[in-house]
Amino acid sequence: MEHLSLPTWLLGVWDRLRSSFWFLPSTMAAGAAALSFALVWLDTALDDGAIKRLGWLYGFGPEGARAVLSAVAGSMITVAGLTFSMTMLTLQLASSQFGPRLLRSFMSDRGNQLVLGTFTSTFLYCLLVLRTVRGTEEASFVPHISVTFGVVLATLSLAVLIYFIHHIANSIRIETVLAELARETQAAIDRLYPTQLGQEPSPRDAHAPAGLLRELEADARAVFIPGSGYVQRLDEEAVMRIATEHDLMVSVDTPPGRFVTERDAVLRAAPRARASDEVLELLREAFVVGSDRTPTQDLHFSLRRFVEIAQRALSPGINDPTTALYCIDRLAQALCALAEREFPSPVRADEQGRPRVITPVSSLQDFACPALAAIARYGMNDADVVRQLVSATAALAAKAGPGAREALRGLGAAIEAESRSTLNAFDGGRG
Repeated sequence: MEHLSLPTWLLGVWDRLRSSFWFLPSTMAAGAAALSFALVWLDTALDDGAIKRLGWLYGFGPEGARAVLSAVAGSMITVAGLTFSMTMLTLQLASSQFGPRLLRSFMSDRGNQLVLGTFTSTFLYCLLVLRTVRGTEEASFVPHISVTFGVVLATLSLAVLIYFIHHIANSIRIETVLAELARETQAAIDRLYPTQLGQEPSPRDAHAPAGLLRELEADARAVFIPGSGYVQRLDEEAVMRIATEHDLMVSVDTPPGRFVTERDAVLRAAPRARASDEVLELLREAFVVGSDRTPTQDLHFSLRRFVEIAQRALSPGINDPTTALYCIDRLAQALCALAEREFPSPVRADEQGRPRVITPVSSLQDFACPALAAIARYGMNDADVVRQLVSATAALAAKAGPGAREALRGLGAAIEAESRSTLNAFDGGRG
């Protein structure tokens, strides 16, 4: 039987690599090392006549080649250190201003990784080429093509330095931060709704989740995760495939975003007779658990980041209500996009229409009401923030279904009623 956990494991590793500073620069440095060996080999393969016919090459002697390569290598490692210091300063500023949950976004920024990789790669390339330059009485060798390419890399690094100064200044603007978070949140909505975890049962075969859960509890085996952490990813296709192949009913008790310990069941499989240890191991490996929450399959976390920035902006230490207004706009944008999506049934069926997987499904009000209410608790004394929240709930209620519409209208009315005295004070007595 095909082992289904490898793709999930690889995706989890890839998520961690993407958010690290070292992966892309290390890859670029390895490519620069390979390029240095290749170009030096090309220099040794060409004779002096062929080198002279290439008029665009630098015609340095051994001492000139060493001087150029040493100057480029020394300047690149200095600029790389400066770049690293500026990046750390930006991370510190972002953590204090926007919250530590946003550090993952800054660390996974491709621009910063590319800049650091360019400088370190140029340094390593020049260092490796420098060792091949010989100018002794017994032998003399200057890799002209390699030296010329080192000068090209130095010129490219200068352009990258100019880009970095612009990029690092632009990346800490609140408008840029919120636009990037909105893009990630929209991608999460597109990925998660509608879900692809099998298909919904047909009306004649529809089963109530409560009844199916009672059947599971009577004859099920639980799957536990060794250690503890947040569920970062769940391979839905693997769970559905395993449940179908082994004729099981599976209940996902811990969806992505939840914190689990070794005593918490992540899912249950029934009937017990067909849920062997090998099957439970395959189901266990469909989960990726880490030390922090990620936005890949956790829409609550994506929305929570807008809330955290708004709460910090409204705190007495920062007192920046304009930033909170920006956050409410972006949060409302994401929630309105979510309101236009079809929320799937918690019961998912296989191709024959048999219920196979029961998974928790949050409703629109589960996403919207806690997020908007959390901002309201901090911004109740600011008339502009209250107006923006009431406007956002009204716009969202206009797009929502009946159940969510009533909840959102109730939230808007509660916010308005709670802050009525403040609004009257700011509006000169007009309620």
